[in-house]
Amino acid sequence: MASTSTPSGSGQAALPPVDLKPLLTKLWPVNNDVTADDIAEAISHFFTNQVTEAQTAALLMALHFTKLDFRADVLQKTASVMLQAAEEIPVKELNAVLAERGRKEGAYNGGLCDIVGTGGDSHNTFNVSTTASILASSLLMVSKHGNRASTSKSGSADMINSMKPKAPVINAVKPDSLVQVYSATNYSFLFAPVFHTGMRYVAPIRKQLPFRTVFNNLGPLANPVEAVLEARVIGVGRRDLGPAFAEALRAAGCRKALIVCGEEELDEISCAGGTLCWMLREQSPGGVVDITHFTVTPEDFGAKRHPLSEVSPGKEPAENAEILQTILRGEFPLDDPLIDFIAINTAALFVVAGVCEADSSDMGHGDDGKVILERGHAGQRWKEGYRRAKWAIKSGEAWKQWQAFVDVTNKIGS
Repeated sequence: MASTSTPSGSGQAALPPVDLKPLLTKLWPVNNDVTADDIAEAISHFFTNQVTEAQTAALLMALHFTKLDFRADVLQKTASVMLQAAEEIPVKELNAVLAERGRKEGAYNGGLCDIVGTGGDSHNTFNVSTTASILASSLLMVSKHGNRASTSKSGSADMINSMKPKAPVINAVKPDSLVQVYSATNYSFLFAPVFHTGMRYVAPIRKQLPFRTVFNNLGPLANPVEAVLEARVIGVGRRDLGPAFAEALRAAGCRKALIVCGEEELDEISCAGGTLCWMLREQSPGGVVDITHFTVTPEDFGAKRHPLSEVSPGKEPAENAEILQTILRGEFPLDDPLIDFIAINTAALFVVAGVCEADSSDMGHGDDGKVILERGHAGQRWKEGYRRAKWAIKSGEAWKQWQAFVDVTNKIGS
């Protein structure tokens, strides 16, 4: 049996083992009255190392083959216990620094935002959501939740660690340093192992399984700063996950989100054709949250279509980091298909956050002040989002926020 210990490894008495055989017997081969609460409770014991490796793997396999890990209530409940097990976030202090930074604009209230994908879509594209998160920091306060690669060549953390001439110290971003980070920059990268420490008991087991597990879906739903997260875009690699993610987010109290799935089963907004969307919006402050389903195309943003074969494929981390740097420094051709791919995804986060609802624009260098008021699907200003995404590159503002993030994390980590 796997050894048991406390999540912190602080030397306190080990917690008693938990036997999942009764649950596993109900689950497999036929799901027999197992509830989302049953599954969430079982998974909560993963993070305290109270379940053997064999039973951990068995539960992950059972959820995969019964497709219970695609059910909205299971996703919501298990994401909730994962967040409860995460490191505690200084919510009051974070809210104070966000208010002090005063990034409000349009319908955006200055809160933290994230753009993330589930991965595992087999398309091996460039690190689009990570690049989009940095571009978005030109106007938004961003908390990019990410990890090393599990299904691709280059995970978000892998690419960021390869940035030159100096990489940020992502391990320096911890609950007790978040306020210092956001006092210096609009951007932060939250390295999952630093915040979800209990996952260290699960990670080796996941690596030995030949298929995706429920944790591939939970990562995007378990941003550790959930309590101060205002808006998010989540890409899913299977269209049947879209409604489940939307319902899971609504049940968790989320009020601004966009779930996207390219028609090629791509976990980003596609530059090649249609993208299925599920948007969460509240009807009025504190009111009912509706879910609207629609399809967007690059033309809805004012962009051109490009086959996925024309955009830069996912390469090794160092190569992706070099591309990212040239984009942020404004040295990458703005008419390259990859820029359109990244810009439409950045635009989506601007739209969801609400900055595109501003009727005037004074963003500084490179901004002509001409807000595009045209509205498209779900009554949103997608073209204005795209205009702002291009500005984030041309103005150098995203590069400025990135450099500030590198500097502050190196200062903290030294």
